[in-house]
Amino acid sequence: MDWFAADGYWMGRLLFQRSLAVVYLVAFVCAANQFRVLIGAQGLTPVPAYLRRAYGRRSPTLFRVRYSDGLFAAVAWAGAAVSAALLLGLADLLPLWAGMLLWLVPWVLYLSIVNVGQVWYGFGWESLLCECGWYAVFLGNNDVSPPWLALIALRWLLFRLEFGAGMIKMRGSHVWRDLTALYYHHETQPMPGPFSWYFHHLPKPLHRAEVLANHVTQLVVPVLLFLPRPVSTVAAVVMIVTQLWLIASGNFSWLNWLAVVIALSVVPDSLWSRVGLSASGTASSPAWFEAVVIAFAAVVLVLSWWPARNLVARRQLMNASFNRLHLVNAYGAFGSITRVRREIVVEGSDNPFEDDAWREYEFKGKPGDPWYRPRQFAPYHLRLDWLMWFLALDRTSHLSWFMPFLRKLLAGDEATLKLLRHNPFPDAPPLAIRAVVYEYRYTTRAERRATGAWWHRERCGELVPPMSL
Repeated sequence: MDWFAADGYWMGRLLFQRSLAVVYLVAFVCAANQFRVLIGAQGLTPVPAYLRRAYGRRSPTLFRVRYSDGLFAAVAWAGAAVSAALLLGLADLLPLWAGMLLWLVPWVLYLSIVNVGQVWYGFGWESLLCECGWYAVFLGNNDVSPPWLALIALRWLLFRLEFGAGMIKMRGSHVWRDLTALYYHHETQPMPGPFSWYFHHLPKPLHRAEVLANHVTQLVVPVLLFLPRPVSTVAAVVMIVTQLWLIASGNFSWLNWLAVVIALSVVPDSLWSRVGLSASGTASSPAWFEAVVIAFAAVVLVLSWWPARNLVARRQLMNASFNRLHLVNAYGAFGSITRVRREIVVEGSDNPFEDDAWREYEFKGKPGDPWYRPRQFAPYHLRLDWLMWFLALDRTSHLSWFMPFLRKLLAGDEATLKLLRHNPFPDAPPLAIRAVVYEYRYTTRAERRATGAWWHRERCGELVPPMSL
């Protein structure tokens, strides 16, 4: 069929699939490195206990048959190995049907992980990765031209990702509507990066311009994705530049990276050729492949009813999946902006009756030591650090995992300590532990020059009083 093939997007497909393989690889390595502490059999929220509960019994996952930490590790590392093979181009060396099946493997493996990940995998970018991975199956390989229907589905995904985020902001808080959101966001975002202090101290008129540009990028530009070239190309490039700006300003796991990956599929070969990149292959498509892609497009169309309705709903859902396969989801981020940053600081002591005897545990990503400059971790996802940010916002609903975490620190659990940046008790665990609440703000330029500190903090309460085993 002449209308079926998009011959001008060979490079866009190649870059999308190879870049997606990189994100898959990072996601599987994250899972392998962190699961034992978080959701392992002896973890903070164990998978076996979750699967015995009502909702857990409905989750489609390979672990329905059997769960063990060894099996989980095998699934995670197998996913990493397949992702690496896809990155190296194995799918393009195989027959079309085999390449499609190879792309299906990481989708099945990662969906199995997400569906038992519980609160640790409750982020919008988990569903986004599952959805991207499913679309990649139907893009084909070098045996066929990129199918237009699959490319349009990717544009629809990018539209939902950007437009959903823009609408949730406009509906969520007046600081987005009056253009003052960035007066606070860089300081209160979940995990600041190495440049976030500098972003925060940009002039306020520039902050207002940033918010206005964000609204244009998320509410106007996505519509242009469905117009002919070069308008759609310009829209994709604007989105890529905007996402790179967000990547520089903070750590948002692979959310922004996936947005860039999807936008790459919109850029035509004619533009890639100007920078010396080109790709090509066999142009004809077998009838069975065209039938499969048409069926895929029909499924996307049917499943789009729920997220499309959500976009215009008065009470818009943010980062919602309407099916257990995490396909054709609703997206959005930062519908509300926190104006004051509070952090939970975990402290241990061998002499809990002496105020000066308490020493702090330091996390890898979340703010702690005021003199420690935040690091860049994204697209790697520090799940424990992110949940510590949510704990500071809601100090009751997250205690179900936080109290077991404190007990593991009291027991000197080595796997748990590996998720931290610094253990103040390297020889033996402390006798007591507590969780203190601090209010953090960025230092001013003058304070930074005088003290060298990135943060100023003041103690404002106690979440967990001193406890021992």
